[in-house]
Amino acid sequence: MKQTIGLRFSHYGQVLACVCDAGDAPLAVGDKAMVGSDQGLNCGIVVWQRPWHEGMEQLIAARNSAVSEAEGAAASPLMPEARRATPEEAKTAQENADLSERAFAFCRARIAARSLDMKLVDVEVLFERVKMIFYFTAPTRIDFRELVKDLVHEYHTRIELRQIGVRHETQMVGALGNCGMVCCCRRFLHRFAPVTIKMAKEQNLFLNPTKISGICGRLLCCLSYEQENYDAFHRSCPKLGKRYKTDEG
Repeated sequence: MKQTIGLRFSHYGQVLACVCDAGDAPLAVGDKAMVGSDQGLNCGIVVWQRPWHEGMEQLIAARNSAVSEAEGAAASPLMPEARRATPEEAKTAQENADLSERAFAFCRARIAARSLDMKLVDVEVLFERVKMIFYFTAPTRIDFRELVKDLVHEYHTRIELRQIGVRHETQMVGALGNCGMVCCCRRFLHRFAPVTIKMAKEQNLFLNPTKISGICGRLLCCLSYEQENYDAFHRSCPKLGKRYKTDEG
């Protein structure tokens, strides 16, 4: 049975749309699947699945293009093909998850030992362990060369320390917004759209920083959701002070 599935490769990562021919046993939400990439094989968790139908190629290509652009990664194949993970591959994926937890604790200890002004957010271990990525935030530029040496000596693989912003940190960690729901960046956003204080003014919102800012301290992403409607409304309305004739006078 041919189907379309969405794969998430980490607990915070964006979802990659793939095509899968699983025969008589279609993949279900929660199953593990394998897909190739420029960094080798990746094991992901199925987070949604749909029956295949004509026209899915364009939808998959558009979705994956948006995900790649948002993450600054190389363009994904137009129609990546996935397959069900074998028991051995599922076991390896779990071992990698356990390794990332241990690496997180080890790296935090080395950061404290070297008195580095940086905050470790998460650790990602690529499936074939050709590289480990350590995500962190820092207020200034950090000289982490000695830290990299510690990590290479401990894990004997390629190490990448990737500095991220507060928005991406919130996306990784997750949080509840003022609305009481999980932050949009965690749930569904592919990219962070520009948000300005001008949007809040045009929407006649009370400019209280605690009301219009998210957990990350930046302006709420949702301020941009209706901005197009506000722009269209203002273009169709008469200017202040201008005489305007209606049916009633």
